[in-house]
Amino acid sequence: MCGILGGNNSGWDYNKGIECMAHRGPDGIRISPLGDFTFAFARLSIIDLSVNGMQPMFSYDHQVGIVFNGEIYGYQTLRKELEQKGYRFRSTTDTEVILNAYLEWGEKFITKIDGMFGMVIYDKREGVIRLFRDRAGIKPLYYYYDGVNFGFSSELKGIVNMCNTVSLQIDHTAVYDYLNYIYIPAPKTYYKNVYKLLPGHRMIFDIKSKQIIKDSSYWKLNINTNQVSERKQSDIIEELKELIEKSVREQMIADVPVGTFLSGGVDSSIITYEAYRDNPRIECFSVGFTQREYNELQYARKLAQRYQMNCNAKTFDRNLFREYYDRLRDWYDEPFADVSAFPTYMVSKMAREKVTVVLTGDGGDEVFGGYNRHKAIWQKEKEKAPDNLFISYIYSKFHKNELNYYWMDALTFIAREIGDVSRLSDKALRKQFGIPKDYDAFWKFRQYYFEDLPPMTRVQYLDFKTYLPEDVLTKVDRASMAVSLETRVPLLSRKIVEFSFSLSEEDRLPNGVLKGILKKAYEKEIGKEILYRKKMGFSMPYNFFKGEGSLQEQLLGDFWESGVR
Repeated sequence: MCGILGGNNSGWDYNKGIECMAHRGPDGIRISPLGDFTFAFARLSIIDLSVNGMQPMFSYDHQVGIVFNGEIYGYQTLRKELEQKGYRFRSTTDTEVILNAYLEWGEKFITKIDGMFGMVIYDKREGVIRLFRDRAGIKPLYYYYDGVNFGFSSELKGIVNMCNTVSLQIDHTAVYDYLNYIYIPAPKTYYKNVYKLLPGHRMIFDIKSKQIIKDSSYWKLNINTNQVSERKQSDIIEELKELIEKSVREQMIADVPVGTFLSGGVDSSIITYEAYRDNPRIECFSVGFTQREYNELQYARKLAQRYQMNCNAKTFDRNLFREYYDRLRDWYDEPFADVSAFPTYMVSKMAREKVTVVLTGDGGDEVFGGYNRHKAIWQKEKEKAPDNLFISYIYSKFHKNELNYYWMDALTFIAREIGDVSRLSDKALRKQFGIPKDYDAFWKFRQYYFEDLPPMTRVQYLDFKTYLPEDVLTKVDRASMAVSLETRVPLLSRKIVEFSFSLSEEDRLPNGVLKGILKKAYEKEIGKEILYRKKMGFSMPYNFFKGEGSLQEQLLGDFWESGVR
């Protein structure tokens, strides 16, 4: 994993921009002026630790160059194909495979690769810069554009430090969005003229005209709209396990030590088990809490003991929370209110003492349907319940103090179930931030909430397109990269995602059981005690916070007090 940065303004401070992301790449920095553009790179050495693996990388004629943050899965097969076509390689990296694939197929190379990535290609022949972000949004890619000046970076801080001639202005609609979502939804960021490239998107910037000439999706996820069972369950399980086994095996490849995060939940247990099959000496890393209702450590240890794995564990407590609290704004550069970032940082720091790469179970809830809100929507439609009965159901399942809170539509319910309810009224918030009366607070959700999909699939897809990249993957990327640890997510391989969404809802979630087909597949290997226990989720005790208002408001206030406003 690495940090990438670049721009077309010769007066910008590329050295300061890339150095502030040295945590993403502590193994070397290189800045390469290209005449009309500049590339900068901070390297975390994972594959081919020699100087040949350093970036930017260029074609033999120096007409095409690339900076790349991420990993490509199964790239060895593509390399063999390119070698048969006559391409020569100077390294064993996946980066050089991408470079030569682009030389061979142009933009269409993106359809031949799978992985996690933010990558930028400089094509001097066409006079363009091409940006690509992976399909699920595992890796970040930010860009600045004001109509003339264009730049990109792996993190927002890179742009803030690089664009030293620019006076960045706060986007107050983004701050208002944060209070509704607990994160700032893409493509927005905290600043005007600074954006996040959407997952599964490509962008083309014309260097001469200084215009963005394309920003479009290169991948469409086809979704099965049927609810009833269509396939034999044993066949589904066999195919699913083959896909997971292959994905884990491909993502275990590295020239540095690899471990796993093991929370004790369904997804991380499955990934850890498959990693153990590939390497019986695998190290796993777990975090516990003193509060019983948050602690899953006993289940992590149970799996580790079953397969005699070394489980490195540590307890997250209030003292660690206080120690880490002020670092949150440095990790995320903009308001972000998923407090599980703190224990994620702790377990990442612990893992980095022994390994450079970890495999995680992230994505399982979105790909296979694991959140209680998925079940709540399914229950409503299954019983064809009137609203008051549905409200009683979710009221009993989630919060027990604010019944009026649930007299709302589905999108409002989903949004509030993810985050907090602001103590300020919507009217007051709009006035505070200058938000127009007709501004749609749930514009991001509305883009991906399709009533024609089956109920659980509908919310799964919404989470896959919003909560997963904007919250879960953002949280893990910044917290792990803060200690120079690469995290890989086998359950988000392209083939697994496409396979799961190709199943009917009943086949994926038999009898409405959350992650039903995934659990069925691994009953023997993981055990029912782990797979079918009550879902706890990975979070931290909210009573660690002390203050008035919602967590979003407290964290926003602290962010502003730091002077970033």
